[in-house]
Amino acid sequence: MERDIRSIISQMTLEEKAGMCSGKDFWHLKGVERLGIPEVMVSDGPHGLRKQNEKADHLGANESIKAVCFPTACATACSFDRDLLKELGEALGDECQAEDVSVILGPAVNIKRSPLCGRNFEYFSEDPYLAAQMAAAHIQGVQSKNVGTSIKHFAANNQEYRRLSCSSEIDERTLREIYLAAFEAPIKEGKPDTVMCSYNKINGTFASENHWLLTEVLRDEWGFGGYVMSDWGAVNDRIEGLKAGLDLEMPASGGHTDAEIVAAVKAGTLDESVLDTAVERILRIIFKFADRRMPGNFDKERHNQLAAKIAEESMVLLKNDGILPLPKEGKKIAFIGKFAAKPRFQGGGSSHINSCKITSALDAVKQTPTITSSVTYAQGYDVAEDQTDPNLLAEAVQTASEADIAVIFAGLPDAFESEGYDRTHMKMPESQNELIREILKVQKNTVVVLHNGSPVEMPWADDVNAILESYLCGQAVGAAQVRLLFGLANPCGKLAETIPLKLQDNPSYLNFPGDGQKVEYKEGVFVGYRYYDTKAMDVRFPFGHGLSYTTFQYSDMQLSCDQLADDDTLTVSLKVKNTGNMAGKEIVQLYVADQTKAANRPEKELKNFVKVYLEPGQEKAVTMTLDKRSFAWYNTQIHDWYAASGDYQILAAASSRDIRLSKTVRLSTDTKLPFHIHRNTTVAELLADPRTAPVIRSMMEDLASDMIGGGDNSSEAASEAITPEMTLKMLENSPLRSFKSFSGLSENELTALIEKLQAAAGSDN
Repeated sequence: MERDIRSIISQMTLEEKAGMCSGKDFWHLKGVERLGIPEVMVSDGPHGLRKQNEKADHLGANESIKAVCFPTACATACSFDRDLLKELGEALGDECQAEDVSVILGPAVNIKRSPLCGRNFEYFSEDPYLAAQMAAAHIQGVQSKNVGTSIKHFAANNQEYRRLSCSSEIDERTLREIYLAAFEAPIKEGKPDTVMCSYNKINGTFASENHWLLTEVLRDEWGFGGYVMSDWGAVNDRIEGLKAGLDLEMPASGGHTDAEIVAAVKAGTLDESVLDTAVERILRIIFKFADRRMPGNFDKERHNQLAAKIAEESMVLLKNDGILPLPKEGKKIAFIGKFAAKPRFQGGGSSHINSCKITSALDAVKQTPTITSSVTYAQGYDVAEDQTDPNLLAEAVQTASEADIAVIFAGLPDAFESEGYDRTHMKMPESQNELIREILKVQKNTVVVLHNGSPVEMPWADDVNAILESYLCGQAVGAAQVRLLFGLANPCGKLAETIPLKLQDNPSYLNFPGDGQKVEYKEGVFVGYRYYDTKAMDVRFPFGHGLSYTTFQYSDMQLSCDQLADDDTLTVSLKVKNTGNMAGKEIVQLYVADQTKAANRPEKELKNFVKVYLEPGQEKAVTMTLDKRSFAWYNTQIHDWYAASGDYQILAAASSRDIRLSKTVRLSTDTKLPFHIHRNTTVAELLADPRTAPVIRSMMEDLASDMIGGGDNSSEAASEAITPEMTLKMLENSPLRSFKSFSGLSENELTALIEKLQAAAGSDN
C-alpha cells in the first residue's frame, strides 16, 4: 500500500506537525491516531539490541531486555568480510522485527583518530574505505529485513571530551578524504533510513544546525532520502536545526521545542514548508516500517552461534613463534587471569547489551570434548582497581610454573574505556603487566590473549611466545578463543588499525583532545597508517597485519590495462595459494600509491580488499576493481575529487607493511585545474604545468645563461660559487617579479608575460 503522505500532512494541525519532529519519550516517536500515524520505537545498537521497555535512559544505567551481544565494531572490522557484516545485520534486523523496533541506532563509523577515544570500540577503523565498506554491508543486512538503520555520528565526532560543545577544526580536504568518506559510501550504497548527527561543532557550527553538512553535502551531493535525527541531547537551536536539515530531535523535549517550532511558523521566522518537508521525511520511514512488517525471529541460540562465528573470523593473531595452536591432548595448560573466567567482551555506555548468555574461555574449554589436555586456572588479578594483589599474583605464578604452557587472559577493565570519557594513556593496568612479567620468569611458554576496545602498549610483546587480539568480541568470546587457541579454527582477522609502540607516536598526540573549546586536526589526512607508513616509523603491529596457522603465496598479478582515463575502471587480478597444511582464509589488501607528486599524499592508501578461503595446496584467482575515487584526492580549488595525470602503483599486500606484488598504471585526466598566474607565481609552478612550461622554459634558459655568466671573463672561483645546478634551482624558486631584477624586464613587459602565461593556462577560474 502506497501512502499519500502529502495528503496526510495537509490534514495535520501545525501543532501535530511540530510534534512529529521530536520524540514522544526516550525511544518512541509520536503518532497521530486520527490520521493512522502509528507510534514507532527506535533502539540502541549497533552490535546488539538494547531495547528498554520501562525505565529508559541513554547510557544504559537501567536494564534492557535480554539480547545477544555480537562482537563490537572494533573487532568485526578486523574480519574484512562484507558478507559477514551483512549476515550480522540480517540477524539484528530479525531481532528488531520480533521486538517491534523500527530503527536500530548504528552503525558507528567515526574514524579512530586517536587510540584514546573512549568510544573507539564502537567504531570500525582508522581507514575510511574499510569503515565505509563494513558499514555499507551492515546497513544492507539490517534493512533487508525492513528495519531502518541510523548511521552515526555525523560527523567528526572523534573524542568524548567536551563532545557536546567542542568544535572539530578540520580543513576541507581532510574532512572530505578521511572523516566524511567513511559516511559517503554507506549512505550512497547502503541507503540508510536515517542519519544521526553528532553533538560537536564542525569548524564552529554545531552539526545539528550545519546546513552545509546536513543539506548541501548529505542530501544535495550524496542523495540521502531519509530523515536526520539528533544524537540524544545534541540540539542547540531547534529552529536553526530544522532549517539546516535536522528533521527529528531525540529524545522528547517535554513539548518545549515543539512550541518553539509552532511559534516560529506563526511569527514568519520559519517557513512552514520547511516543517512540512521534515515531517514528510519522518513519515516515509515510519510508514515504510509499519506497512511492510515482516515476521521476526529472535532465535537467541542461533544468534549466539552466529556471534561465536563472527568472533572467530574477527580475532587477530598478532604474534606466534610456533607455540600455537595449543596441543589438544597430553599437556598441562594454565589459564591465568580473571578475563579467562569472566571475559570483558563489550564496552560501556549506550551500546551496552544485557547479554542472554556469556561463554568464557574457561567454560568453553571444559565444554569441548576434543580437548583433553589438562587446564588449570588462577585469577591473577582483580579488575576493581589497578593494584597488585600479592596472594592472587603468587597463586598465578605457582600455577603457571607447574604447567607446560601459560595462557594469560589480560586487557582493559570496563573503567579504562567507555562512552562519556576518553582514556588518558594507552597502557594496560600495571597489575596485569606485572603479572605477565612475573610469569615470564617461571614459564618460557607464554601466550597472551587480549580483551580491549582499542590499542594498548605491550612492553612484554617481544618476550611472550604468542599474542591473540580478541578486542571486545561479544558474548561468545570464549568459544571463539578456545577454537582458535587449540587450532579447531584458523585465525583470519587482520588489524583494522595500527598498534603503535607508544601513545606519543600517534599523529594526533599533540592535538588531542584540544582545549575544550576547539580541537585542531593538524595532522590532516595523515591518520593512522597513512602517517606511520609515510614516515617509515616503527610500530608494534601495522595496519592490516594478522597471522594464520597456514601460509599464503601471491602470484600472477594482472591489470586490465596499463593506461586509463580518470573515469575508467581498472580490474586487478592475482592468484592466491595456500602453501601450508591447514585450511584458512587470507585477506588480500589492495593499496594505491600516487607517484605523480601533484599533492602531498600518504605513501599509499587502501582502496579494496577481498577475503578468500583456501584448502591446503589450493589456489584461487581473485579480482578487485578500482575506480576514479581509488586514485583521487580532494582538490579544494575545484571542490571535487581529482586524480592527476601520471603513474600510480597498484600494490597487493598482506598488510600495509607486507607488499607482495606491485604493478604500475598510467592515468590521464582531461580535468584542467584552474591556474591563476600573478607576480609571485614561481618558475617551478609554471614548469610543473604542461600548459605554461613551454612558455617559461625558453625564457629560463636565457636567464640562466645571463646569471651564470661565461666567456673568458669568468673566474674559476666564480664558477665554483655559482654552479649551473644552483642557478637553475634559484630560478625555479623565483617569482615572476624577480625577472625585473635579473633580466631587466620592465613592468609592462612583466605584465605582458603574465598575460601570455595566463592565456596559455586558459581563463582564470
